[in-house]
Amino acid sequence: MTLKGRDIISFFDFSREEVEYLFRRADELESLRRGETLNVANGKIVAVIFFEPSTRTRLSFTMAVKRLGGDVLDFGEVQRTSVAKGETLADTIKMIDGYKVDLIVLRHPSEGASKLAAEFAEAPVINAGDGSREHPTQTLLDLYTIWREFKHIDNLNIGIMGDLKYGRTPSSLSYGLSLFSNVKIYYIAPEILQIREEVLEMVERKIRYEKIEKLQDAINELDVLYVTRIQKERLPNPEEYEKLKGLYTVTPSSLEGCKENLIVMHPLPRVTELSPEVDSTKHARYFQQAVNGMVIRAALIKEILGLEG
Repeated sequence: MTLKGRDIISFFDFSREEVEYLFRRADELESLRRGETLNVANGKIVAVIFFEPSTRTRLSFTMAVKRLGGDVLDFGEVQRTSVAKGETLADTIKMIDGYKVDLIVLRHPSEGASKLAAEFAEAPVINAGDGSREHPTQTLLDLYTIWREFKHIDNLNIGIMGDLKYGRTPSSLSYGLSLFSNVKIYYIAPEILQIREEVLEMVERKIRYEKIEKLQDAINELDVLYVTRIQKERLPNPEEYEKLKGLYTVTPSSLEGCKENLIVMHPLPRVTELSPEVDSTKHARYFQQAVNGMVIRAALIKEILGLEG
């Protein structure tokens, strides 16, 4: 099985077999969690191009490359680049690709940007967030976190709660879960923020799902509760955000009646939707989830670049 030279634009670019293969490769990189460097990517350069703010995704890709022994070409802040002068994405990508980088990691606010970049670049492109559409490597680390916890993903009940309409992680996670068997998703949100119909069309007949408004209606059924923030930056107007802000907040009392082995996940950053009091419960997994992101992204980079060792 090889992923060498592949673009990763959508989670549908993966098969189940490839996803589980990456899980096993990530487990082999356990030393990265201890701060070790493998030096298998000497001479390799990865361009990290982010047109939107990011902490975890940007840092985890950067650390993954450095822990593999490679170098990062960081695009920097958009306002300090020629994009601020009106340069098109196509020209930016062609320019960076001309430096003969080995891989391009792109985050962009416009849907379809990563696909466009892949058309202009000879180097493989990884979509690190694409408007409100997809975030395939976030889904990869989310599934990896679940897999490490339960040793399987089949037959689990997953609650996805919060902004399911504008957030890209709920749609991407839905696509990822659809690769597995007998999974049920509870979409927990007010109607105005419920999962988009095109997402349901993509996973129809692949998963079971139920749309509900209250966490309490499903808390005793869940193996995983995946909490997301309201995407203030994607809402049509500030008034809508103010009405919805804090509408759904998970606290320790929200978890009463849950399964003993329930895990709570969140892609972070959090605002008001997840109380810090949950951090000290046995259910919290979101900080481990963030570390898992560095390891699984390192495994993906290693495979795409065809690195040995």
